[in-house]
Amino acid sequence: MFRPVLIVSAFGLLAAPATAASYSAKLATAADGHIIARDLNWSCGESGCEGATDESRPPVLCQALAKRAGRVESFVVDGREFSEAELAKCNASVKPGPGKALAAQ
Repeated sequence: MFRPVLIVSAFGLLAAPATAASYSAKLATAADGHIIARDLNWSCGESGCEGATDESRPPVLCQALAKRAGRVESFVVDGREFSEAELAKCNASVKPGPGKALAAQ
């Protein structure tokens, strides 16, 4: 008796579209315009950068943004802000550029 209900419910769960997570980031150096990093099109302005995607690995998205735009001061995923440790891992991927010293060997 309940089997048809369970089958219909299961198909409903499988067919449900994934919801995109919303991301926002504040960069150490302000960016203006669009930055494409790891399949996420960031829209950046004075207050920071924003974007949305179905990608389920926020640390990877943060690292990709840091590689393209520089040091990330804050990173928020659906209202949850990255901890200091998460930001440190994110910023470890920042590429040294002009004026940035490399670590001594």
